[in-house]
Amino acid sequence: MRTLCASTLIGEAFVIGLAGLVAMNLSGYPSGTVWAVCGSAMALCVLLCGLVTRPGGVAVGWVLQAALVASGLVIPMMFFLGASFAGLWWAAVHFGRRIDEFKRLNDQAAATSA
Repeated sequence: MRTLCASTLIGEAFVIGLAGLVAMNLSGYPSGTVWAVCGSAMALCVLLCGLVTRPGGVAVGWVLQAALVASGLVIPMMFFLGASFAGLWWAAVHFGRRIDEFKRLNDQAAATSA
C-alpha cells in the first residue's frame, strides 16, 4: 500500500505546486498567502508518504484529498483534478491493501510448505 499511496502523493505535490503558480496569478490572493497554503500542502504530501502506513495516515490522506477538491473554490479546474486524485487515492488504498493481504498470505503459505 505504501508504494501506491506514496506515488499518488508525490504526483499530487507536483499538481499543488503548479496550481500555486496559477493561483498566484489568477486568484487575487497575495502570493505569500498562496505559497503558505500550497507549500504546507506540498510538505504534507511528502511527509505523508512516510506516514501512510501508520495509524491515522490514510485518514490524513483523505483530509488532504478533501482539501484539494475544496481548492476548486479558488481555481475551478481543481474540482476536476482534486476529484481525480481522490479517485487515485481510493484506488491506491484499496488495491494496496489487497496487495498487502496477498503478500501476507503468500508468505504464510511459503513458510508452512518449507
